[in-house]
Amino acid sequence: MLSVIKDRLKKEAFLPTALSIVINPFYIIRHGLYKSISKFSLGLSGDILDFGCGSKPYECLFKNAKQYVGVDIKVSGHNHVDSKVDFFYDGLKLPFDDKKFDAAVCFEVIEHVFNVDEVFTEIHRVLKPGGRLLLSIPFAWDEHEAPYDFARYTSYGIKFVLERNGFKVVEHVKTSTYVLAIFQMLIAYLSQYVLPKKGIFRILGLLCVVFPLNVASLIFNALLPKRFDFFCNTVVLAEK
Repeated sequence: MLSVIKDRLKKEAFLPTALSIVINPFYIIRHGLYKSISKFSLGLSGDILDFGCGSKPYECLFKNAKQYVGVDIKVSGHNHVDSKVDFFYDGLKLPFDDKKFDAAVCFEVIEHVFNVDEVFTEIHRVLKPGGRLLLSIPFAWDEHEAPYDFARYTSYGIKFVLERNGFKVVEHVKTSTYVLAIFQMLIAYLSQYVLPKKGIFRILGLLCVVFPLNVASLIFNALLPKRFDFFCNTVVLAEK
């Protein structure tokens, strides 16, 4: 029973349902990512490369994939206990032939990459002509996976970097409004630095603090003017 609950919580972390409003202090950011990635996922098919795959949390969304290959780097800001890595990347050259993949995805990785031009050049190399790249990057978020957190990109900044490396941006979306981003930062702060870390008091804290604030964020977002100058993440669809 305990293992079933743990598996459900892991799934809720990246593929949120209504239950996440109650239990997930990162509901706003994860729901925005899930919604946006789902929107683009069915447009990608064939052999797909997941760059910086980790546990491949969004693999199930790519129902048209013929093959879904995960690549990651051995040394990063997190361990690979729950990772599903098929190939390790040496930080210089991807272990694949030119024009190998029909599409590539890269979720919450580029902020951890210092040599971003070299990485995009490699992804461009292993994509077939016309191949698509779907990526997400944070904008309003705290430093994480220290010391391997190097950058934040505006929507203009990531477009510039992609075009500089041979990609054309087809579409990009911001995953939250100004209001939702503010609420998410407040909830994340309270969850990580104020509420108890574990046990029954943790659960009570989530119910008494996180749940009401998640609900309040949805109400205020519906009532207040929509602004996208401040946001949690950008999801970008680009083409080689």
